[in-house]
This record gives sequence, C-alpha cells and structure tokens, in this order.
Amino acid sequence: MGKRAMQSVVDDWVEAYIQDRDVALLDLINFYIQCSGCQGMVTAEMFQSLCNSDIMQKMTETFDEETGLQYKKFMAYPWILTVTWPVDMDNGDYPLIKPGPYWKKFKANFCEFTAVLIQQCQYSILYDSYLMDTVISLLTGLADSRVRAFRHTSTLAAVKLLTALVRVNLNLDISKCNAQRLYQVEKNRISVKRTNQRLDQLERKRKEYEQKPLEIENMMNAIFKGTFLQRYRDVIPEIRAICIEEIGSWMKMYPDAFLNDSYLKYIGWMLYDKQPEVRLKCLLGLQGIYDRKELVSRMDLFTSRFKDRIVSMTLDKDHEVAVQAMKLLMLMSQNCEDALSSEDCETLFQFVYTTYRPLAVAAGEFLYKRLLSYQGTEEEVPPKRRGKFGANTCYIRKLITFFLESELHKHVTYLVDSLWDWAGSLLKDWECMTTLLLETAEEEALSDAQESALIEIILVTIREAAEGHPPVGRGAAKKMLSAKEKKIQLEDCTKITEHFIVVLPQLLAKYSADAEKVANLLQIPQYYDLDVYSTGRLEKHVDALLSVVKGIVAKHSDMDVLEACSRMYYVLCNEELAIHRTVDLARTQLIDELVDKLNELLDDSWHEGEGLCTDEEGVCRIYSTLRRIAAFHNAHNLTKWNLYGKTSKLLVFEMEYGSLPVQMILPALQCTYFALLWQLASVVERPSSKETLLALNRELRFFCQICACYLSHKDKDLSEKAFMILCDLLMIVSHQSSRDDEALGVLPSACLQSKMLLFIQDHVFTEEKEEIKDLTEEEEREKESYKLNDLHRRRSLLAVYCKLIVFTVVEMSAAAEIYKHYMKLFQKHTETHGSTNCMDSSFTNIKELARRFSLTFGWDQVKSRESVAMIHKEGIEFAFQGAAGVEGKCLPPNLNFLLIISEFSNKLLKPDKRLVYSYLQRYVTEPASCRGDEWHPLVWYRNSLLANEEEENSVISSLREWSPTSRSKTSSFKRKLSNGSLPETSHTETTNKTPDFLCTPELTATAGKSRKKLKSQDTTLQECLPVFCPGGLSRRHSEDVIKAEDFSADAGAEDVGEEVDVVGADQVMVI
Repeated sequence: MGKRAMQSVVDDWVEAYIQDRDVALLDLINFYIQCSGCQGMVTAEMFQSLCNSDIMQKMTETFDEETGLQYKKFMAYPWILTVTWPVDMDNGDYPLIKPGPYWKKFKANFCEFTAVLIQQCQYSILYDSYLMDTVISLLTGLADSRVRAFRHTSTLAAVKLLTALVRVNLNLDISKCNAQRLYQVEKNRISVKRTNQRLDQLERKRKEYEQKPLEIENMMNAIFKGTFLQRYRDVIPEIRAICIEEIGSWMKMYPDAFLNDSYLKYIGWMLYDKQPEVRLKCLLGLQGIYDRKELVSRMDLFTSRFKDRIVSMTLDKDHEVAVQAMKLLMLMSQNCEDALSSEDCETLFQFVYTTYRPLAVAAGEFLYKRLLSYQGTEEEVPPKRRGKFGANTCYIRKLITFFLESELHKHVTYLVDSLWDWAGSLLKDWECMTTLLLETAEEEALSDAQESALIEIILVTIREAAEGHPPVGRGAAKKMLSAKEKKIQLEDCTKITEHFIVVLPQLLAKYSADAEKVANLLQIPQYYDLDVYSTGRLEKHVDALLSVVKGIVAKHSDMDVLEACSRMYYVLCNEELAIHRTVDLARTQLIDELVDKLNELLDDSWHEGEGLCTDEEGVCRIYSTLRRIAAFHNAHNLTKWNLYGKTSKLLVFEMEYGSLPVQMILPALQCTYFALLWQLASVVERPSSKETLLALNRELRFFCQICACYLSHKDKDLSEKAFMILCDLLMIVSHQSSRDDEALGVLPSACLQSKMLLFIQDHVFTEEKEEIKDLTEEEEREKESYKLNDLHRRRSLLAVYCKLIVFTVVEMSAAAEIYKHYMKLFQKHTETHGSTNCMDSSFTNIKELARRFSLTFGWDQVKSRESVAMIHKEGIEFAFQGAAGVEGKCLPPNLNFLLIISEFSNKLLKPDKRLVYSYLQRYVTEPASCRGDEWHPLVWYRNSLLANEEEENSVISSLREWSPTSRSKTSSFKRKLSNGSLPETSHTETTNKTPDFLCTPELTATAGKSRKKLKSQDTTLQECLPVFCPGGLSRRHSEDVIKAEDFSADAGAEDVGEEVDVVGADQVMVI
C-alpha cells in the first residue's frame, strides 16, 4: 500500500471517528488485534457499569475448558475488552515473524500506518482526551499479555506511536517559536493603549502551543512507562531489539528530552544482552549519536562508564556486532577527545590481521584515519622530500613502522587487504616506494628490516591490484568483478608493468646478495601485462632483467630464490609474446651452462667402482648445481638434456653402497622424479608407440623401487622426501586417463604397501621421548617452534598417505590400521592427563588429526560407508569401556573419545546416523542421569548424530514408547549390531546385503581389491529402523519427552528479566 492510499484510509477513519467515535475505535482495536494474527472476536463493555471488584475479576487471561476457547479480558479505558479465539489458532506463527517479502512489507506498512495515523490526527482529534487514552490503554494491555503475538505486535505499535508523537512534538516546537515571533512582531506594531483583534488571536494560539506539548509529553511518558520499561527486558530478543532500536531514534530526533543519562543507561545495560541482535541495535543507535559532534558533549558519563565494554565487543562471537563495535569506536575516536587510550588503539589496530574481512576492513579504516591521515603534516616531511612524494613518504614510513612493531611479519597480506579500501592511493604509489628503496642518501635510507618489510608490502599490493580478490581465508577465493573494477584492474596492471619493467632490474641488482628480498622481487613479473613489452617498445629492458637474473642463479643456491627465477622464466617464455625468442634463448644458454658444469664436476670426481672422490668443496659445488637444475626442471621440460641417466646413476649407487652425501641425493631424487613426470606428460599429450610406453613403465617401476629403498634410509629428511615423492607418483600414475593406461598402470604391490604403512607408523605415530630439564625462555620458544614444525611434518605425511587410501590406490584396510593408532594415542592421553581434562593441547591435536582424517573420505559417502560405520561402532564401544554396567550411571573413563569420533558424524548417511544413535542408546539407557559438564562429550556426540529436532523427536519418542513387539525386535537388532551386521537397508536386498558395521575389525583383502561402490538406497525410517516406528504418538508428547531428556544447560539463555512467554495456546512457559 502506498503512502497516499494509506493516508486516504486514515482520513476515512478520522471522518468515521468524528461521526461515531466508539464504533470507529472498535474498528481500530480490531485492526490491532487482527494484526497480531488473532482471528477471534473483540467485544467491549463500558467501564462505568462495573464496580471495582468486578473490574479486578475481569482482568484475566485464561483458557475456558467448557467452550474450548482462550480469552483475554483487559481494560482499554473507558472499556473492558474481551478477546476470544479458538485454541488451535494460536500456533505461535503470527505476521511479524513470518518469513518472506510479503510479510516483510506487511511489517513496514504496519509501522507506517501508526505514523500516518498520528500525522493525520495531530491537528484535530489527537487532543480530545479519548482517542489516545484508549489506544495507549489498548497497546499497554496487550503488551502485558503472556501471548507472544499480542506482546510483540503491541510493543512494536506502541514504540512506533511514541516515535510519531516525538515528531509531533518537534513540529509543535517549531510552531511555538513561529507563533511567539509573530506575536512579538504584531505587539510591536501597535501602541500600548490600542487593542488589536489579531494580537488576541495570536496570544490564544501561543498559549495553545504551550499547552499541547504538555499533553504530548504526558502521552509519551505513559507509553514509555507502560510499554518500554516493561518490554525492554522481555524474554523475546526481537521485542528487546525493537525497544532499543526506537530509543536510539528518540535520542537522535529529540535529544533535549531523551539524550541524558536517565535514558542512556538502558542502552548501556543492553550492551551486555545475550542475544547478538539486541547488542547490534545498541551499537547502531550509539553510532547515530556519536556521529554528531553537537551531541557528543552529552555523552561524557556514558563514554567513561561503557567504553571498556564497547572495546571488548570487538571480540564478540557475532561478526556483525564486532564490525559495528569497531565502527562505533572509530566515531568515538574522531569526535571525542581522549576517549580512547593509546593501549585501546594498539589493541584495535591488531584487528587488521583478523580473518573476517568486514571486521578487518573496519579496523583498517580505524588505522588509516588514526595513523595514516590524522597526524601526517607537511612539517613532519623532510624538506628534500616535499613535493611529489612528500606526504606519501611519511605515511609509508609510518606503515612500515607499524608493520614491524606488530611482530606479525607473515601477515602483511592481511594488513594490505584491510587497508586497501581506504588507503588504495597510498598503497598503489609504487613509484614512491621504489624511490625509497633506491635512496642513496644515508639520512634518508631505510634500515635493512624496513627494506625487507617494504619489499613485502610492494609485492602484496601488486598482487592485490592485479588479482582483485582477497587473500586466502578472507571470503571466497575469487570474486566476480564489475566492469568498473575490471577497468581499474587493467589500468593498475599496465601501471605496474610500465614502472617495474624499468625499475625491477635496478632493485634486483641492488639486493642481489639478499636471498629473502630477491625471492620477493622475482615474483613481480608474473603480475605483468606482458603485452606492454611490445606495445610500449620496452623490449630493450628484457636483456637487463635476464642478465641480472642469470647472475642471481649463479650466486644463490637457496631453493626459494631458484624457484622464483624458474617461475619468472616460465612466465616470460610464453610463445605468444614478442619477447619469447629472447627469453627462450637466454633460458637455453643458462641450462646449457648448468648441465655442462654438472657434467664437468661429475667427470672430475666420479670414478667407476669407487664412486665420488672429491673434497667437501667439490661436493658443495655438485650439490648447488643439482639444486639449480632441480628448480628449473620443475617448471621447464629439460628432457633433451637427458638428465635422467645421470641422476638415476647417483641414486642407484647410493642405494647399493650408501656412501654419497645426503645433500647430493635429495636434488638428484627430485630431478629424476621431474624427468619421469615430463616423460609421462609427453606420452599423455601425444600418441606414443607401445615400446615407448613399456619403457616408461619399466622406468616408473624402477623408480618406485628406488623410493621404497630410501624409505629405510638413515637420514630422516631423505626418507620423508622419498615417501612424499612416491605417494605423489603413485597417485598420478594409478589414475592415468590415457588410452594406454593399462600399459602405464603402476599399482603398489603388497610388499610396497606394507613398507609404506610401516613408514607411517614409524614417522607419524611414534613420538620422541622428551628430556625433562629446565629451559630458558629462548630455549622454550625454540622447543615450541620445533614441536609445531614437527606436527606440520607429520600431518603432511599422513595427509598424502590418506589420499592414497581415499582414491583406493592402497587397500582400505590401511584405514583401520591408522584408526587403531588414534585409539592408542587417545588411551595414552587419558592415562597421562586424566579423562576430564579434555581441552588441553594434546587432546586438541588428536581431535584435529581426526578432523583431517575424516576429510580424506571425500564427498562420496556411499563408498566410505563401511569404514565410517566401523569407526563409530568401535569408537562407541571404546568410549564406554570401564563404565559400571550399561546403565551409564558411572562416568566412563574414555567418554571424551566421543568428541573425536564426532568428527566423522558428517560422513554418515542419514539412515546410518539413526542406526548409530540407536546403538549409542544401548549404553545410555537413563539419559536423565547423564547431566552436568562431565557428560558434555555425550551431548556433543548425540547432537552430531541428530540431523534436526524432528528426527530427535521421532527417535526419542520411539525409544520411550516401545511396544512389547518392538522390544523383541530391539533385542534382535542389538544382537545383530554387536555381531557386526545391520538390518537390511531395503527389503529387496535379500541376496546382497550391505552391512553398516563390519563383523571384523579389519577389511578383508578381497573386499579391498574389489573396490566396488556401494549403491545408495532411498530408505525410509521405518525400513531402516522398524523398531522405532510405534503408532499413535502425538507431536505434543514428543515435545514433552524432549524437555524431559534435554541435556543442555542453556535452557534459560534468553532470560533477561522475570517475564512470561507463550509460544502457543497449549504451551505456557513461566520464566
């Protein structure tokens, strides 16, 4: 409904009110009642006809069992209203909470109606002491109802009514001032002795305007005391949010009346509300106040009292609340002097590193306006720097200082992304940044740490400008760019290319000895718009770049630097570029020199039958050359240099005699691996002869044997590198999709699988014994860093092996072996730390390993159905080992293991979840006794199995009301489950049953080799669990059972005050 149509409806009602106000008021009362979702009847009886005792008896709200109607009687002066409606109409679903655009528009129109009603009545019937008294009495009476629909709807109408009265009062203030001014003008025009009819008229109007605000304020006070003070503590968070939102608008609209400590305290108190939507309304209301400087002076006491709470809300568990708290603090910082201490600012600055991007961007705005734009003045810029880069130079130095002082050097990507929306022009001033790096004056030059930080910032800003999407962990990996954003992106790429084509060789030449700086600078060319080389006629700068990079390759043996050089050659060697021939020729010359050097070194130091005969310097030279070749072999096809024969020769000699230095074997192993991969790629891309395929197959098998031999090498790094390469190669080769995949297929033998599983047991699940001794603080940090790196290493090894299990490269029975180690580690943990201490770092690591292990099962739940079911069955049995009987009255010592197997719940099919839940009920026959924090793992695991409340209702209700026949079926079901089998998933599968729980702890070899996919069956709850479907259960009884068996201790999480709430007419909950 449009505003004009609504005004027309209100005008018609006003005319009807003037003719017969009682009938019109009953229509308005019925309107509010029906907007609450009640389709009942409203009757009225005059208050004057009843004595006081009758009035008190009439103020009731109850259920009439004889008529089957629910009714409410309350006073709406001068009447007593009776609202009656059938019980089944009050189902807890009313217009204000219904979803969808229609009901959203209904809510907006409902609020607009109240505003239009007051607007159209403000010059006529608003002050007749009848209309507003009745409406206020009606809304106040309904707002005190136990029925949520009445309470919610009337509260919204009441606060919107007060908002409309505030607007009327503001208009009266303007009219009062105008009348006073006209009165003074007219009074000055006439002499003292003369009388003037107009002057008398203005005098009466002036007195009228003085009287009307008093009446409006009385109405406002009645609504505030009768509705707001009762409902801002309501049990329903939506009602509390409505009250707080409106009081914030009153403070902004009418600060003279509402912006004082008497009203601000309500917003301050509700900052501690348990529901995020209420806290959010508080923050939004305060933003509107702190954004106006003329109002900030009235907020001194509030700021000193609640500032710490607002700062702490930046850590709120609700992201939107945290974002709005940060924005509010920024407004406080801008408009309130000394509102935030330096410690507060330092705390807030660190939020630029958070993973939630809106919060990080808000913190970036706070950092930019507080540090990078407030305090930078021309006086702070050195005289030589004033001009083109004056201000930006100062700000960049400040940004570098902040980054270094934050001591989060690996998070520069997040810092730049947080500032990108606000400091984009500063962060894109690459000319200023490179000028700072190339500065020669000692007094202007940056320190070594500052140079490293600035180079990191340059690289990250270039990546952000070229790719146009946030870093990993902040939102989607890639976002769709608009046409405007794409245009800006292309312009930035062109700007980057034109500038760094000229400057990058100079920077590389200056920092050629620093591996870290060079590795970062060499990544810049991959973000070039390479067509600029030809369109801008800048080919001459390619030779300078290639010359510097060639010197860097000869100077460095650091793998990060070498890989960056290799990647740069790969980017510039695009065949479609005009500079392709120049770069390809330079690359060929570089590889020729490296291979010739390797041949020369091997010819001088290698003797047949004796092996390597050279000193330590010679070994180092061979090692460095091999590393350089390995780095380039990763990205470039070096097959024509025939490196496979040379490197495999070294590997075979070490395998037979074991006398070569380890640092030579590692790059040789990588070179051999890359050579095989390039051969494999060429076979896949183009047709090859049978002889070629068989020869490649022999080489692949031989290399797998070499890697298997190196698994038992005494050097840990070499053996782990061999394992990683072996797993990757098996994954690639076993899933070849070429037409000759049978000729290339290389599946691991049983012997090789045993060696790989033994390697995982020794290198992942075997812990080193720690020596107990006193350590210094520095040694303690080094120890923690070593543990973290060791944990990452173990996870990487386990992940690459589990990938082979998921893709059936190795037998599925290996998963059972890995799971057994989880069980052993958990048992060791409970013996060492106790079963109740479930949140220390050791337990968390085990739980994290379980989570990662669950990810290896992939998305195909049918394929991994048997393994996951076995995990849950054995996990439940292990968790309840040692309990005093099956009643569950005594806390099982291994109960916390349920938290670990809950990581595998999302891998269960829905029918299997119900079966596992019923199996869990075997050990918990008395849920009412399983209360308290110590039973939290059981609650957590139980909730992970129940997909939704309806499923929980059906399962628990069925468990509560088993018939004798069902009990016999239950016993049969439990016997089958304990024997390792499940009921049939479909009555048609009589000949080919698929067990959900395995009858043996290991998968048989036959089952593993077959690798047949299980067919998912569309089964009903009755087919999967026939014992869980007794008839005649009502939904109300299911809800009652759930209340009786609720394990959660958060039932009163929404309690704010002593209020009452009714969801439906048949349910009354007293808080």
